[in-house]
Amino acid sequence: MRLKDRFIWGAKTHVMGILNVTPDSFSGDGVATTVAAVAQARGFAASGADIIDIGGESTRPGAQAVGAVAEAGRVLPIISAVRDALPDAVISIDTYRAKVAEVALDAGADIINDVWGLRADPEMAPLAAARGVPVILMHNRSRPGHAEIDARLGGQYIPPDYRDLLAEVGGELAALAQQARDGGIEPDQIVLDPGLGFGKTVGQNLALINHLGHFRTLGYPLLAGPSRKSFIGKVLDAPVDERLFGTAATVALAIVRGADIVRVHDVAEMAQVARMTDAMLRAPLA
Repeated sequence: MRLKDRFIWGAKTHVMGILNVTPDSFSGDGVATTVAAVAQARGFAASGADIIDIGGESTRPGAQAVGAVAEAGRVLPIISAVRDALPDAVISIDTYRAKVAEVALDAGADIINDVWGLRADPEMAPLAAARGVPVILMHNRSRPGHAEIDARLGGQYIPPDYRDLLAEVGGELAALAQQARDGGIEPDQIVLDPGLGFGKTVGQNLALINHLGHFRTLGYPLLAGPSRKSFIGKVLDAPVDERLFGTAATVALAIVRGADIVRVHDVAEMAQVARMTDAMLRAPLA
């Protein structure tokens, strides 16, 4: 799939719905059966999702890695069933393992969404280049196992030191994109994600949303994924099931600041937020 054939960047904000096939998702929304997953995917599509993001390993702080075999076993039947049920849907596979991405693409996935920006597995970039698929590259300085866990508000990766947050995140995103291009991935098949919640403090996450436009100069579409994350919980003193309005605020501001895609759990509600924000941004002067 070519991004330019399905998406016209700047015409609207695109909504990516999160379909977790995990028992330990931080948001408690993991689905355990194919029937439930297909029903959720159908609901996403009906509510306005442009992309359905399917993942089989939790990336929450403190989560245990499950291995490629277990991850593939979780996602393959779901991707196949969603593709059969929604033949025109755009499906992304949320993985950093090339073996999982390969079988997911074979099963019907269109996009690789890699939280490690193709750096965790040296075979991922060659796979994406050979298959000609789009990639979403996320900025990530988090270290697995280095997390602070709050029983009520959830976990947070212990952030590294940043001397200049925007310059460093921007520089590292540019490096990820260049590495992908050097590996044979075409520029118009790359989307960048500043990695909200991955190795950033509460204040840094808020600043990244407010200054998302800084990364527009890199020349790639931008994805923002604030949905239900712990920095929202810490600002509002709200557990994960009480972050709908906080998520809505972050989604709206991310769109104002230049997000092309928003990755969310609550698709019906956030699709309305996106449509309303788009309408205001694009309203002609009377």
